Amino acid sequence: MTPSANLHFVTLLGSLRSASLNAAIARTLPQLAPEGVSISALGSIADFPHYSQDVQDKEFPSAVLTMAEQIQAANGVIIVTPEYNYSVPGVLKNAIDWLSRVTPQPFAKKPVAIQTASPGQIGGARAQYHLRQSLVFLDAFVLNKPEIMIGLATSKLDPQTLSLTDDPTRAFLTRQIGALAELARTLQP
Repeated sequence: MTPSANLHFVTLLGSLRSASLNAAIARTLPQLAPEGVSISALGSIADFPHYSQDVQDKEFPSAVLTMAEQIQAANGVIIVTPEYNYSVPGVLKNAIDWLSRVTPQPFAKKPVAIQTASPGQIGGARAQYHLRQSLVFLDAFVLNKPEIMIGLATSKLDPQTLSLTDDPTRAFLTRQIGALAELARTLQP
């Protein structure tokens, strides 16, 4: 793949809350994509049932298969998630557990960037480290730098529109998307 080839990334949101800080960040990403990169949102992980081998043995839920196909078709994934209790939200872990059962594995050899936003100062760092452990098992290529951990996120968003207003944060997100694009291009045949 040449550097000028177009890339398409998808965002996987780890929050179900309508006023989620992380959803606000994810909605901003298409605006920040460099030339030649498009970004779109995957469906909601709220549509996944609780993982159960019994359910899987009967039939994979259509929401799981649809998301797996979209991830497989994308050039990369950006996971945007809050931190719950020093870790990954259960609903995101459930989605990863479901997606881990799909063959071919949609995350295998896939470039993945992680972003977290939090009203606290740490910005979701602990969730990122737990998420990285799961992604290693799935054989994803997780982007190491720049790491995006947006602390004090409520001060960086317009409280009425939940749009990202902080220019340094926007610039940092843009740099990460560019780094993910570079990684995706080096991994393409």
